[in-house]
Amino acid sequence: RSNTGESMAWSESVDAVLANKEGLAAFRTFLKSEFSEENVEFWLACEDFKKTKSSTKITSKAQKIYSDFIQANAPKEINIDFHTKNDISQHILEPTRSCFDAAQSSIYSLMAKDSFPRFLRSDLYKELVQKHQDRNQKRWLPFL
Repeated sequence: RSNTGESMAWSESVDAVLANKEGLAAFRTFLKSEFSEENVEFWLACEDFKKTKSSTKITSKAQKIYSDFIQANAPKEINIDFHTKNDISQHILEPTRSCFDAAQSSIYSLMAKDSFPRFLRSDLYKELVQKHQDRNQKRWLPFL
């Protein structure tokens, strides 16, 4: 897919942005400007966590995610409901690869319904699309 087509596809779903390095970087920058970059950081940490095979690494990564994002007054505390937070707290000593699924799903919904539409209206996104269009034009019109 061309760069322009790719950046246009970003407007179709938050998944397309999260799966693209440049899109993800732009979305992260946008979330930083809104003081909510912990959401995408948590989502990415969960994606990495789910790929973990070693049981010792599962435990250590789960503890890190918990201390960074879940526990009260965590440095990057995410906004999840009490029941989800409580459920994770009760299972954190014996974590499974799915222990953060409910929280990750909740944060994904928050990004998709709340942050993402604002991102698409942002100057940051518009500049990115323009940059891709300019790059694409230069590729097809080298004599300009």
